[in-house]
Amino acid sequence: MPNIVSVILPTFNRSHSLVAAINSVLIQSHKTLELIVVDDASSEDIESVVRGVGDSRVSYVRRPQNGGAGAARNTGLGYAKGDYIAFQDSDDVWLPNKLERQLELLSSLPEHVGVVTGAKIVYYGPTRILHAPPPEGRLSVGENQLARLLTENRISVQNALFRKGCFPGTHWFDECASANEDWEFAIRLAQHTTIYEDLAPVVLGFISADSISMNTRKELIGYLRILRKNRHILKTLKTQRSLLMIGASRYFFKLGKTTTARKFLLASFLDNPPNIRLLISPAFKRAAYFILGGQTRREIRRKSSPS
Repeated sequence: MPNIVSVILPTFNRSHSLVAAINSVLIQSHKTLELIVVDDASSEDIESVVRGVGDSRVSYVRRPQNGGAGAARNTGLGYAKGDYIAFQDSDDVWLPNKLERQLELLSSLPEHVGVVTGAKIVYYGPTRILHAPPPEGRLSVGENQLARLLTENRISVQNALFRKGCFPGTHWFDECASANEDWEFAIRLAQHTTIYEDLAPVVLGFISADSISMNTRKELIGYLRILRKNRHILKTLKTQRSLLMIGASRYFFKLGKTTTARKFLLASFLDNPPNIRLLISPAFKRAAYFILGGQTRREIRRKSSPS
């Protein structure tokens, strides 16, 4: 009997893009699947949209109150009956051979590899298209995946296919994180299984005004939760902790919290002085100079050096 894939699709008030997302799952070349649409307490009539698809493989679940994508995914996991788990977003589209390709890859890999993840072609508008994550940074099966994922998320969950037993329980996602919850999950995932990264694109993504990635405050909260929840691991991984604090300082700066941004940035350099080289990055140099109150790189280096 073909492997059953449980596909979980959370949605909140996106009836305009939901049908396309659903159809991209139903037209997969691998047909043996169930699609669980989790309505995260939308004010729109999502149930009618889902029922209107008219496919027996689709089920509808409504949450009593809005909890965010992580909470909705956890709800869907509680209903999943398949041998494999996949996630779709309500504003993205899968390419038709996503499941078939990833099932074939998993079947060819050792049992300790519990996840195959691919790439996404992201459309930011008519003139800006990105391959995410960038192919030159491919995650290797043989490297320290936890250390790597602490500083760079290589997994967008709708790009991936999971063996059902690769992670314990059905509470995979941090429900208090409304952004970066897939990254926080990837860090915990790497402590339970091995991840295989395939470079082939399997998803088309579209950035809209209501995308979580456009909300700086939510992104910062997710960042801080990663730092807090992994503080014991990060005690021995100071390079990774330093890079995370630099990232947090950028979000604080964007929000106008320059005093806090300065504290995080200085702490990151005290943790790992060689990261001072990041100040020459064009994307960060101007912000960092302002955050540090006009201090020069030489002054920061002098403060960071042991006396």
